[in-house]
Amino acid sequence: MARSSSGESLLSRVVRIYEAFGPEHRAVTLSELAQRSDLPLATASRLVNELIDYGWLRRDAQRRVCVGVRMWELASRAAPTLGLHDAAYPIMADLHAVVGHHVQLGVLQDREVLYIERLSAPQAVRNQVRVAGRLPLHATSSGLVLLAHGPRELQESVLSGPLRALTPYTITSPDLLRTTLGEIRRTGLAYCPGFVDECATGIAVPVRAAGGRIVAALSVVVPNDASARTAVPALHAAGRGISRMFGGIAQTRVIA
Repeated sequence: MARSSSGESLLSRVVRIYEAFGPEHRAVTLSELAQRSDLPLATASRLVNELIDYGWLRRDAQRRVCVGVRMWELASRAAPTLGLHDAAYPIMADLHAVVGHHVQLGVLQDREVLYIERLSAPQAVRNQVRVAGRLPLHATSSGLVLLAHGPRELQESVLSGPLRALTPYTITSPDLLRTTLGEIRRTGLAYCPGFVDECATGIAVPVRAAGGRIVAALSVVVPNDASARTAVPALHAAGRGISRMFGGIAQTRVIA
């Protein structure tokens, strides 16, 4: 692997360029990209131009740099959550027709929940989640489900670390968080009124693979009012349906 005079490989610099993009930074100027990737402007410019030639980056109408369609195509083909998404999407669509607000699918990624799909509606309640966006485990219904069923080391790490408040209702007490995780394991449900946005209630259930392993969390985000709990039965049914579908797909691929 070719290396710069500083000893850093070309691949490392390309990775830093891609990591400069995010849900809030989907299109950036070249100078912003250089700053966010901690690269000299000339180096960033040269690498960006090469990646544009390959279709891995592109420029929009304002000459800002964006991830290219070719990179999206390659990533989509290799996505480890592809089978899960295929199993979940039809059932998520049915659930969305019932709740009329947001339906989301999230997976565990390090100490955060990564959202791999979201269905919404123009008049839905406010929601901070975006596809490919992340939020802290302790602050969201999906994150709490994944944390409750995650490795003990992960739980202890989150419990011992700072618990950042997104609203006054976010859990910031380690003792309360520990109790909440136990309740989620007992009931199979995370109910989080106002945790991310004071106007919204997040509710989540686990999605299981064959053998019962938790692989994702299915959630809805609905208005934070007395009607929020009416979404729970449909959410439970959808979570069970996706678990059956995903377990069947995974088993079929193993047999094949």
